[in-house]
Parts: sequence; C-alpha cells; structure tokens
Amino acid sequence: MHPTTDNRPSLLLAMGPGIAERLLTGAHRDRLAALTRTDPHLVAHDLTAPDARVTAALAEAELLLTCWGATPLTAEVLDRAPRLKAVVHAAGSVKHHITDACWDRGLRVTSAAAANALPVAEYTLAAILFAGKRVLGSAQRYAELRTDHAWLAESTAWGNYRRTVGIVGASRIGRRVVELLRPFDFEVLLYDPYVKTPQPGVELVGLDELCARSTVVSVHAPQLPSTHRMIGPRQLAAMPDGATLINTARGSLVDETALLPHLRTGRLHAVLDVTDPEVPPADSPLYTLPNVLLTPHVAGSLGNELHRMTDQALDEVARYTRDEPFAEEVRADDLTRSA
Repeated sequence: MHPTTDNRPSLLLAMGPGIAERLLTGAHRDRLAALTRTDPHLVAHDLTAPDARVTAALAEAELLLTCWGATPLTAEVLDRAPRLKAVVHAAGSVKHHITDACWDRGLRVTSAAAANALPVAEYTLAAILFAGKRVLGSAQRYAELRTDHAWLAESTAWGNYRRTVGIVGASRIGRRVVELLRPFDFEVLLYDPYVKTPQPGVELVGLDELCARSTVVSVHAPQLPSTHRMIGPRQLAAMPDGATLINTARGSLVDETALLPHLRTGRLHAVLDVTDPEVPPADSPLYTLPNVLLTPHVAGSLGNELHRMTDQALDEVARYTRDEPFAEEVRADDLTRSA
C-alpha cells in the first residue's frame, strides 16, 4: 500500500513579533493547517536571521502569509526561497515588503486591503456625522458649564442636513465612505485625477473647488510623490469657516504647518488619525486644541477587526490551493497609484 501524497502547498508565516498571536485564532490556525503544510506556531520575524528552522521552512515555502512587520523580500531573501510562488498579505499596503525583486521573480501577490478599508470607512462616517453635530465641542462645553444651556440658539450653524462632504481620493476607503453616506442627506463631491466616471450621486470636481464647497473634507488618497502636502495653504484657505478636515490616510498629505493657524483661531476643525510625524512632538498644540480630535492611528483594523483581514487572507490561500485567481490580486502597476 503506497502512502498518500500530500499535495497541500507549504506555507510560512512571516510578520513582526506579537502580530500572529493577534491575527490568528485557534480556528484560523486549524483552517491554515487544513489548507497548507505549515507549522502554525513557527513565525518568521526576520527572514534574514540565521535561524535553522526559519531557513528550512523558507527553502520549502510555496506561500508566505505576511502581515505588519514582515521582512522586505529582497533578491537576497528570495534566493533562499527557490520554491516561493505567492505572497498573501493579511493587511493593507504591501509597499513595505514587496520589492521589485518580487515582480522580477514573477511572484503573485494579494492583500487584505479591502478588509482593512472597512473600519477606516466606518471611523470616517462617525467623524463626519459627529463633525456636523459639533459633538466634540458641545461635549467640552457641557463639561465646563454643567448646567442647562441654550443649546438651540448656539447650534444654528450645526447639523448634517444637506451638508456637502468632499472625498479626496476614490481609494477603496474613499469609495466605501461614499457608499456609507448614501442613506444620509449629504451632497457628495469627489476629487480623484484617475476617475472619469464617479459613483452614482457623486459630483466629480477639482480639488480647490471641493475644498471651497465642502463643510467636511475627508482625505483618502495614497501616499505618493504627487500627493505630498496636497492639502496645502490654498486648499485650507478655501475651506469655509467652521469646516472640518478629516485625515485617515497619511499625515504627509496635509500641510500641518499651514493647517495649524486655522486650527489655533478656531476657523477650522480637524479629526486627525494620522500626522506627520506619525506621533506629534510632545508640545504640539494638536493634543490640546479644543477643535481637534487627535487619535493614534486607530482607524484601521484593531482588536477583533484583525480577524476580518485573516479571513480574507485565508480565503485567498484557499483559492490558491484550488488553482483559482486571487480575488484581490496586487500587481506592480497598482502600486504607482495606490497605498
């Protein structure tokens, strides 16, 4: 009697310390073991380190399952992975670890960017609705007054009815925000130089016009040389008094030096989940200005939201085992205009 041939592809987990424990539940590890030949407890934190177990697993790997903190896949690393055919990234952008050598080698790449886009879009929707109701400012005022107050008289410029929301960038997140806004009474503007036909109900305009007409401007463009400081002095000056700027993309897309005077005077409001630098200096006014909501890059997947990315990544692994195309394949050309 001949032994049964195991045709499952060999897979190696490759990501930063502590990530796999948050990313993979027991059920995920069981599914991974059913789909592939893998050691679900071996996680390669550094593919360049002289670790015999990692070296042997990398030499056998047909698939890499990566996440945040993955080692850049340089030509030297790939030379140690002669059987590698695909990289499945259980997070958003692959720019940190997918190098030109991967494309030269003909590797297939997929990412869970679509899954990671959902909580960012949800955060943005909440920020838009709260901005219109002036939730941050009214909560602070209520805490100071601690008594009844003529809120109706004070709130004449508040509200979300027929407000104009400007979406900068028709990325996955930007498009999802537009979808989430549909049940509400908003006028939605979009700026994206690559879009010729916007989603139904969305008006395509130039960036300066978008800023001038929008009560809320929400930034969802990728970090590229062409988008560096794209929200600059002219765009900020064009925004109406009392407007809110939301940035959940990258801090470098907004000229914070130009933004600060508008925030200090109270002319504009801001919801900033990302800044440049990523953590502002300890003496930055962004921490204390009453018209700024500053959060520590929490809009993306956190807690149990990580499991949505894992589910999408394992779905892609399953497609690979069935010799099917990836549902969310990433190609080299995509990275010239995406995050």
